[in-house]
Amino acid sequence: MTTKQIEVSILEVPYRLACSPETEGALLEAVARVDAEMKKIRGNSNVRGTDRIAVMAALSLASELLKLQSSVRHGEAFPAEEIRRTMQQMNEQLGTVIEQYSVQ
Repeated sequence: MTTKQIEVSILEVPYRLACSPETEGALLEAVARVDAEMKKIRGNSNVRGTDRIAVMAALSLASELLKLQSSVRHGEAFPAEEIRRTMQQMNEQLGTVIEQYSVQ
């Protein structure tokens, strides 16, 4: 697996991150989400200091994640990626069965 270096900025601080080409898009989305959360906290609270803002952002994002996980467990949200993966597996299985019967 090849890795590449990308330059990002979070709260106006530059970071160099390593990622695979396949995960670059997801990493850039995560960077944008963290940056937006940190800017929101900096702008809407008395929290000062990058380390404190980062901790507050981490707590906020972790809280969102826990709520989402809970809603998935209770059937209130659909785990889209899991559904896509299952549908792809089912399509592959169907394709195999159709091939078997087409050949005969």
